[in-house]
Amino acid sequence: MDTDLNLLRLFLAVAEGGNFRAAADRLGVTRSAVSQGIRRLEDGLGIALVQRSTRSVRLTEAGERLLSQIAAPLNVVASALEDAASVGEPRGLLRVAVTSIAERFLSGPVISDFLQTHPGITLDVTVTDAPSDIVAAGFDAGVRLGEVIEQDMVAIALTGPQREVVVASPGYVAEHGVPTHPGELSRHRCIGWRPAPEAAPYRWEFAEGGRAFDVTVSPQLTTNDMLLMVRTALSGGGITFGMEETFAPYIARGELVTMLETYLPPFPGFFLYFPSRHNPPAKLRALIDHIRAHTPAADG
Repeated sequence: MDTDLNLLRLFLAVAEGGNFRAAADRLGVTRSAVSQGIRRLEDGLGIALVQRSTRSVRLTEAGERLLSQIAAPLNVVASALEDAASVGEPRGLLRVAVTSIAERFLSGPVISDFLQTHPGITLDVTVTDAPSDIVAAGFDAGVRLGEVIEQDMVAIALTGPQREVVVASPGYVAEHGVPTHPGELSRHRCIGWRPAPEAAPYRWEFAEGGRAFDVTVSPQLTTNDMLLMVRTALSGGGITFGMEETFAPYIARGELVTMLETYLPPFPGFFLYFPSRHNPPAKLRALIDHIRAHTPAADG
């Protein structure tokens, strides 16, 4: 059967947005047009693709199967058409999923310089720590630690090796002392981080004698807000754990002090990653070239 590709684009927008309103806003059409388009697609296929409710839609099993099969090809087609329409300066919408701990990428200069250099590109950055298939979710690229990137992706170094650190305020240290081994952290008030309410708190990982191990600290405060975690530590609320770059300004000013450093060896840092393609779209190539030129791995 012949199916209007615009209806498939519409279905993809609904699946990614989770409701008709979000899809309508993304595509620049009315909510009614989205609803009618999904109905036409379902009628043409003779099967229900979504289950509707007042506030959201949920894909049926058939809808999930369709999404898994069309997401990557449609994104490739969209990029190819956008590339063909571009003359000279790269342009278009570039969607990037970035972990919240990628301080180098999110600090401002990398993004600001890229936008100034490429005024024709609109950059949409989603900060998320949820594991996801960037292709199925409609992203052009992502930024993650190298150890969690799928092996079928192309990865470009954004930083050199990174370290995690354990920190607390001088006031907390003066009152409660400094643990001499990670195993002693269970006796301290700790501030933990989790990516989402349903996820377990992030593990505090260490190494000793070449052997990696983690410590369960039972945080008294757990949050998905990195800024709250930092502010609480600065206020003497306890010991916390995270990427060295996140805490570097506070450490340099003496507002936080590090501990247990001999148990925290460096590891591979952050990478820009994207699907393996023979010819990435011009907007993505522009970001790749920008990363290579302005954030060489050796500077980490």
